[in-house]
Amino acid sequence: YLQSAKGFMKLFFTVFLGVIMVCLSGCGNGQTGIEEQLPGKTVFTQASWDKPKEYSYKVIKKIRSDPRAFTQGFVVHNGLFYLGTGGNRSSSKITGRQSSIIKMDMQTGDILSKQELSTKYFGEGITILNDFLYQLTWKNQTAFVYPVEGLNITKPFRTFKYPMQGWGLTHDGEKLIMSDGTATLYFINPKTFKIERRLPVKDRDDPVLYLNELEFVEGEIFANVYQKDRVAIISPDTGRVTGWIDFRGLRGSPGKFPGQDVLNGIAYDSEKKRLYLTGKLWEHIFEVKIINKS
Repeated sequence: YLQSAKGFMKLFFTVFLGVIMVCLSGCGNGQTGIEEQLPGKTVFTQASWDKPKEYSYKVIKKIRSDPRAFTQGFVVHNGLFYLGTGGNRSSSKITGRQSSIIKMDMQTGDILSKQELSTKYFGEGITILNDFLYQLTWKNQTAFVYPVEGLNITKPFRTFKYPMQGWGLTHDGEKLIMSDGTATLYFINPKTFKIERRLPVKDRDDPVLYLNELEFVEGEIFANVYQKDRVAIISPDTGRVTGWIDFRGLRGSPGKFPGQDVLNGIAYDSEKKRLYLTGKLWEHIFEVKIINKS
């Protein structure tokens, strides 16, 4: 009987150790990042604790911009730049007294039109989806929707309310994606403005706070972190930061208003695969190419 019991126990531990080894081997797979050149989609298979990929940039072109534009939102649509700016009746001389939507020529930076929002509102992120321009406001908890064709921001097509502050705005082709300065992104129904999903954003185990201006680039979310010269590349499925783009030195010489005239504008031309960056009170818009950091 003892011999049988010992034999059984030996067989049991042999099988048990075999199962453990198989599990450990399986868990080890998929931890090596697989990276493709940006701004095409970056494919990663690493575990959640792996370090995000680091990128730098190369300036391809410099385009004149409006140095008075306190940029809060930035998009490309039908061969034109659209800037959403901030300012209201209580603003300082730095931001100006009125928010606006500025339409610009992409080649020359010439202002084609500039329309101002009521001084009651401080404009924030903008995006264009299905031929409608959506504009957030900062603390008014109000979003405006305008037809892009014949744009007239004095007569919104719709207005919506939301429960948090408005910071950045983009879309994935179906849902609006919104930031509020926290480490959470919100996926919003564009017809009802109802929040349908909350996405916590983390760099490994650490929440990424102060998410601001957003852009959807080839299946991933690019997010400017407020007052930082780095842009996070975020998986819209998991909220994981899969990469960081270091934009230090992009502007060149220091600006006149430290802490105010910061990087805060990301726009992507999905047809021509071109990425553009600008900031608050910047004199230029930069077309950039993302490169691996050596």
